[in-house]
Amino acid sequence: MNIWVVDDLAHRTGVAPKETVRLGPSGPEQTAMLQLLSTHPDALVRTCRPGHFTGSALVVDPENQKILMLFHTKLQRWLQPGGHADGDGDLARVALREATEETGIEGLRVVEPAIDFDVHTVNPPSEDQHQHHDVRFLVLAPPGAVPQGNHESQALQWVSQTESSDLGVDPGTMRMVQRGLTLLKEL
Repeated sequence: MNIWVVDDLAHRTGVAPKETVRLGPSGPEQTAMLQLLSTHPDALVRTCRPGHFTGSALVVDPENQKILMLFHTKLQRWLQPGGHADGDGDLARVALREATEETGIEGLRVVEPAIDFDVHTVNPPSEDQHQHHDVRFLVLAPPGAVPQGNHESQALQWVSQTESSDLGVDPGTMRMVQRGLTLLKEL
C-alpha cells in the first residue's frame, strides 16, 4: 500500500492503467475494465464509446471517518469527487487531481491500490448515453479540512456512512464507502 500527495504524482511516469486495474479488487467490473483497455486504445479519452475511464476519490476525514460528498450540478445527484482521465493513464493522479479541484482542499493524500471499480451508465445533458469505467481510490483529508466547491457542485457535505446512505447514493457508491472505511482502519 502506498500513500501519495499531489507533488509525488505530478511527474510520475510509467503507470499503466491495466496494471492499476489488475491490482484492484477482482470481479466483473475489473473484467469489463480490462476488456475495454484491450479493445479500445482510446479508453482514456472521454470521446471513447461505448465508454471511457474516470478516476474518483472517496475523500475521508481520518479523525472522524466522515466522507465528503458533493451534489453534482450536471447530474443532480450526490457523488464522490471525480472526473475524466482525459488521456492520463495514472488514475490515482486523476482521482487526486479531481478531488483537489472539486473540493478546494489542499494537502489531500491518495492511497493505492484502488479500493473499488464501478462501471455505470451516464446520460448527461447534451451528450449521448455512455459508460464510465470508474477507478476509485481512498483519499485522506488533512485535519480540519474545510471544502470549497467549484461550478461542478451545488453543495459539499461531510457525512457518516449512514448519512451517505440517506443521501440516496447508489449501491456501488455504498460498496466503495464500505471498502474505503475498512481500509482506513488498517492504515
